[in-house]
This record gives sequence, C-alpha cells and structure tokens, in this order.
Amino acid sequence: MYAIVKTGGKQYKVAVGDKLNIEKLDVEVGATVELPVICFVDGSTVEADPAKAAAKKVTAEVVEQFKGPKQLVFKFKKRKNYKKLRGHRQQLTRVEIKSIA
Repeated sequence: MYAIVKTGGKQYKVAVGDKLNIEKLDVEVGATVELPVICFVDGSTVEADPAKAAAKKVTAEVVEQFKGPKQLVFKFKKRKNYKKLRGHRQQLTRVEIKSIA
C-alpha cells in the first residue's frame, strides 16, 4: 500500500515507515503533519481521482529541520572579465510517514 502526496510543489511516493526530505514546513520537531493525497494504491484498487483520493489521510511526524547541501551558482562571460560565484543551501524538513488511512 502506498500513496502519492504533494508538498512544496513536488510529488512523492510514500509508504508507511518511509523517511523523506521535503521543503521546509513551519512546524516544530515531533509535531504531526497531514499531507495532501493525489493518488492512493492499495494492492487491488487504485484511486487516481484527486477528489476521491483527497478523502484519504497521510500522517507524518517531523523528525528534524536541517539545511541541504550547498549548491554553487557560477556565472561567467568570456572575454568580458565577468565572474560571479554564489551559493545556496535549501532549508529542508525530514518527515517519517506514520500512517496511510
């Protein structure tokens, strides 16, 4: 049994016990979060209609808030003496899926 949830503009395939890194949620560590369901698959049935799948609930617990790896952005124009180096670290939240009901 698994579900496809949408959060932070991305979609994730989740099952009970999975840990995944998603874009930062403004909740404290240890809090429970309900994620919106797009698709639900239960062995024999597939619920792909978003209206019917939204009736299902995916509950996750926030494990930690952290920063992702550094992404470097380097801009360069040849023969113009133009170089720019910038870095970015995305704020992330690690959640563990507790139940799909």
